Amino acid sequence: MDHVDCLIIGAGVVGLACAKQMAEQGREVIVVESESAIGTGTSSRNSEVIHAGIYYPEGSLKARLCVEGRRRLYDYCRDRGVPHRQCGKLIVATTAAEDVVLDGILAKAERNGVTGEDALKPISGAEAMELEPALACTKALISPSTGIVDSHSLMLAYQGDAEAHGAMLAFDTPVAGGKVHEDGTEIRTGGAAALSVKARTVIIAAGLYSQDVVRSLDGFPATAIPDQYFCKGNYFVLSGKSPFSRLIYPVPAKAGLGVHVTIDMQGRTRFGPDTEWIDRPESPDVYRVDPRRGDGFADAIRRYYPDMDPAALSPGYSGIRPKLNPAGAVGDDFRIDGPDAHGVPGLVCLYGIESPGLTASLAIARHVSEKLGHSGH
Repeated sequence: MDHVDCLIIGAGVVGLACAKQMAEQGREVIVVESESAIGTGTSSRNSEVIHAGIYYPEGSLKARLCVEGRRRLYDYCRDRGVPHRQCGKLIVATTAAEDVVLDGILAKAERNGVTGEDALKPISGAEAMELEPALACTKALISPSTGIVDSHSLMLAYQGDAEAHGAMLAFDTPVAGGKVHEDGTEIRTGGAAALSVKARTVIIAAGLYSQDVVRSLDGFPATAIPDQYFCKGNYFVLSGKSPFSRLIYPVPAKAGLGVHVTIDMQGRTRFGPDTEWIDRPESPDVYRVDPRRGDGFADAIRRYYPDMDPAALSPGYSGIRPKLNPAGAVGDDFRIDGPDAHGVPGLVCLYGIESPGLTASLAIARHVSEKLGHSGH
């Protein structure tokens, strides 16, 4: 059996951020990834939004790591030339009842530390529609610190930094099982680079499959593994020139942030994601977007963009959120479980890393480092 210092399972945006963090601390790092490239799952199937940290419960990991991560991410993107744009967004109400919801969002953002030059600013519907003439709303909040990022370029930058400090990546290398030992965790892999290694430190950042990986480890306490649920988010794209210069968000829905308007770095407009609770994703076909969902999208979009032409909408892509609570339950937080949670030395398990995981990725990596007893930076 080979021995390594630090093994990271999963080469999505969070796994790569962890690899960068650990390698820059002088650790010997190997990243194993079941797919043939970086970031093929949740990391590349999202809105590519840099979130401000507005919506999450005060004191939650999502709130704390989003605010920290957003500040660090903007600095990192500027330093490393990662394509991004701090375009801002409008959170819009379209009824009197939603006006009240905006007041609550404003208060929550302040409690989460979205203050100063990043603070939300309430404006009237008329002011919002002057900023965005295609918009229809009764009231809005401006979020100046929200932006967009090229997620693949970001992941390539993380990978480059990790490899520059000696990290190695093994693709087509799924985890086949493992065993907990007193002096490290044994991991067995299959695929192109079948190997058996014992690592002093193991970080499980496997996205939708983190629970599966943890369950495959002999000796890991089953009671410490959270339940898992899956919520698909579909996106539709709009042909032609974008009618908006900022991101447009309705008030949040139960399992997500509503069917919102995002603009990519090329200026294309997309709407989504919706919420579609699904069974365990077993096939790539799960990512197919059903064109029939377009009618529901059109109805949601017309509430704030009444002139939208349904004929200009076409199915885009989809992603799947790894959820820790079932449909109808209160929104869940990230779970970043270190030895204090499960009793296994040197092991950190990341569960439920959905939005704002991209924004928070650098802060998540620092938090993981602290769980392992390192100071981070």
